[in-house]
Amino acid sequence: MAPPLGVQLYTVRDALAADRDAALRRIADIGFTAVEPFDPTADPEGFRRVADGLGLRVIAIHAGQLVKGDPEPVLDAIETLGTDLAIVPAGIPAEEFTTRDGLARTAALLNGLAERAAARGIRLGYHNHWWEIEPVIDGRHAIELLADQLAPGIVLEIDTYWAAVGGADVPALLRRLGDRVGALHIKDGPIDRDEPHLAVGAGAMPVPELLAAAPDALRIVELDTCATDFFDALADSRGYLAQLEAV
Repeated sequence: MAPPLGVQLYTVRDALAADRDAALRRIADIGFTAVEPFDPTADPEGFRRVADGLGLRVIAIHAGQLVKGDPEPVLDAIETLGTDLAIVPAGIPAEEFTTRDGLARTAALLNGLAERAAARGIRLGYHNHWWEIEPVIDGRHAIELLADQLAPGIVLEIDTYWAAVGGADVPALLRRLGDRVGALHIKDGPIDRDEPHLAVGAGAMPVPELLAAAPDALRIVELDTCATDFFDALADSRGYLAQLEAV
């Protein structure tokens, strides 16, 4: 059975800011059953109450605050939201991914956070953009060298689109990373850093091959930007992915 299909709520950030509850209701009405919030400390009790009422499970959360200060209040909020997977989505300088020393410092930071999270029953993950992919050291993408140094319990949430923008053969990268891949960000578009994203299935990404390369990973749809209405693109994305499952 395929993992649940979620939405990274950064996709609908403007709608959330205008009316959180209505935006979540539209996500549920489209047919999604899982979400990945991006601001754990923003009213976690209220968010959990609304999400539960709509049948939306919090399958993971982006928690960039973990690398910006005291992680304990952030971990408190993550516990309240009811997920056991906290993803660091940014906050580490891109330059750290260009040298072995920088990668060692990054791994030490993430390993330390993972130990604190594990004391709460929370797993830590890391989410890439293009800058962890573009640097190639001894024939391997920087994200691969980082993975070698991470504690066993840390997972990677591979943003498949940014990995492609960074120059990776993404299905091959996923296969090499293997069980380290705990989640995928599925997005689509022209594979151009500066062009808007499209509904999944409407762009140049090899989506079936990506899913086949990491069949047990959580699948989370995200559009950082969009050439059309965000909610329409999410509905089209879900329809396309559901059709793939049915094949």
